[in-house]
Amino acid sequence: EAVRCYQCGSDGDGPNEDNCGAYIKFDKRSHIAIECNSEESHMPGSFCMKLLAATITRDGRWRQVIRRCASVADTGVTGVYNWGVYENGIYWEECYCSEDECNGASFNKFSKVMLVLSLGIALLWQF
Repeated sequence: EAVRCYQCGSDGDGPNEDNCGAYIKFDKRSHIAIECNSEESHMPGSFCMKLLAATITRDGRWRQVIRRCASVADTGVTGVYNWGVYENGIYWEECYCSEDECNGASFNKFSKVMLVLSLGIALLWQF
């Protein structure tokens, strides 16, 4: 039996929509977790992944969230939470987990502070 994960991406949201939890708390009631080895899965895998990136997008948004199944973690292990800032000032967070629906959690308050800080750095970087 495969792990069940939430599957969505902020890049699929329309104007004034936030279906994947980029700005508001992720609503588990309006999403159905899918089995990672089913045909519904955009990417087959054996665990769940959640990624947040703070970057300026075409539509003026600066937060992007992706929730999906994964087969290989960048860290090589699950149950890991990582974050960092790329040289261009883009802040990122990624979490890998192996329990059903574990990628439905919201990001922590520390990350919100880091997002604001890295956005400020990114804006200063441009000037």
